[in-house]
Amino acid sequence: MITRRLLLQTSAAIGATLAAPHIARAAGKMIRLAHASNEIHPGHKLASSFAQALEEQMPGAFNVQIFPNRQLGDDRQNLESAVAGAVEMAMVSGVLIPLVTGRPAFDAWQLPFLVKDYNHFKKLALSPISTKMQDDLEQAGIVGLSTADIGQRHFLSVRSKVRTVADMSGLKTRIVPVPLHKAIWETLGAAPVGLPYGEIYGALETGVIDAVEINVSSMLGENLWEVGKNFTLTGHYPWHAVNVVSTRFWNTLSDEEKTAMREAGKKAVVATLAYAEEQDLTSREELKDKGVEIIPLDDLNEMQAKMAPLTDEWAQKDPLIAEFVEAARATA
Repeated sequence: MITRRLLLQTSAAIGATLAAPHIARAAGKMIRLAHASNEIHPGHKLASSFAQALEEQMPGAFNVQIFPNRQLGDDRQNLESAVAGAVEMAMVSGVLIPLVTGRPAFDAWQLPFLVKDYNHFKKLALSPISTKMQDDLEQAGIVGLSTADIGQRHFLSVRSKVRTVADMSGLKTRIVPVPLHKAIWETLGAAPVGLPYGEIYGALETGVIDAVEINVSSMLGENLWEVGKNFTLTGHYPWHAVNVVSTRFWNTLSDEEKTAMREAGKKAVVATLAYAEEQDLTSREELKDKGVEIIPLDDLNEMQAKMAPLTDEWAQKDPLIAEFVEAARATA
């Protein structure tokens, strides 16, 4: 887990970048929203739809400046900057939140096969348990405003076609280096390798890794289709992204402004899920046109059965995870 002292060491450098003269300074309270995705990715939609909805809620009250494409750092760095208060907001992968903040509840979103589809995700994202999980982050220096699925995860391999769970055995598979992902892929017999997101292309190209669990949006946004041609449909969990606001900024807002930001966050969830689902389904044809073979997993039921015990195991780690599991099973 990071320390506040470590985070603040980078604040001066980030502040210099944010002071770049090309950034327009409009009226309203400045919100610098940093993220690592490109402009076609659903993660950018989560950021931009929040900005649009906030303007609709309180016209002219805020000036949201979005910094995409790792302009201010990678996914983890942007989250750390929000925790430190070096930026007002960040759109980040939810998988990093337990790693960076020490608050474990966001693991719940990626318990394998618990969240069934985009509609199920929306029910949960707009439910009381999601709000509890987002508010739980306040003691770590951030507050969550939106949690959205930016693309169901599947399995991309370079040299071998994965048609069964057995075909995953021994494949060096990139993961975010967190305990849940390590447990999932070791359970399936793969050999998980922790790598930063920005290194996936080169690692696949050079054979450092054989495979990656990935979504369609990242396949396109990072041009992974150029090096990986075997895309196996598993849909094992959503890739949840979160709009977070630094408590340093949050605590300067009035109750009216906080309410407007929360409402904008909810609207961003709905817009992002619609975008992500359409991209996930329709862009598979685009991948086919680029020479990628779309492969169904023949024994998906076996994959689900192997991973099922992890849900009950993780539910014992935190009361919010247990509550989320109960809510997910009740609304499936």
